[in-house]
Amino acid sequence: MEKKKNISMAVIKRLPKYHRYLNELMKNDVDRISSKELGEKIGFTASQIRQDLNCFGDFGQQGYGYNIRELYGQISTILGIDRIYNTVIVGAGNIGQAIANYRFNRLGINLTGIFDANPELIGKSIKDVEIKDVANLKEHLDNNFIDIGVICVPRINAQKVCDVMVKCGIKGIWNFAPVDLSIPEDVTVENVHLSESLMTLIYLLHTKQDEE
Repeated sequence: MEKKKNISMAVIKRLPKYHRYLNELMKNDVDRISSKELGEKIGFTASQIRQDLNCFGDFGQQGYGYNIRELYGQISTILGIDRIYNTVIVGAGNIGQAIANYRFNRLGINLTGIFDANPELIGKSIKDVEIKDVANLKEHLDNNFIDIGVICVPRINAQKVCDVMVKCGIKGIWNFAPVDLSIPEDVTVENVHLSESLMTLIYLLHTKQDEE
């Protein structure tokens, strides 16, 4: 299966949705599904699904549809969640704790450390991972190969934490701080700005109410 280059971000962002629905179908013991049936469940057209999957190779058989277990495995490989990603979380407040408690291990996430500056949190554990002083972050990163760094600190400290992660070789950053980080070109960052997402929802709600 050969990945094509220059695949649009819109297609990439739809893949996790396919993955989630296929997982639900497997749990319900469904073995095979057509693009039309899958589209009806997800809310996409059959043509859209075929176009998206064709970006990555040939899937399914005309007249027979998709083998759900095989397609699920292939999308897992495309997304890269068929391997382990060593991860650290910096910031053990509400967001950091919520992330640490989520079942990300099914996506290949291996949480190796949680760090915070709050003395009241240091020494406590979340799912058997002890919260350590953020002053020990660099030492942990130097002694462990880490793929992903999760930033859940206040905006004033976010760039400093990011710089430590980048200097220690982390190439993927999941940023929950409400600030745009300055990073080198070889580092990938995914920003999750909760207030921006909420404002988008409020705008759409407000617009719909005005139309009604």
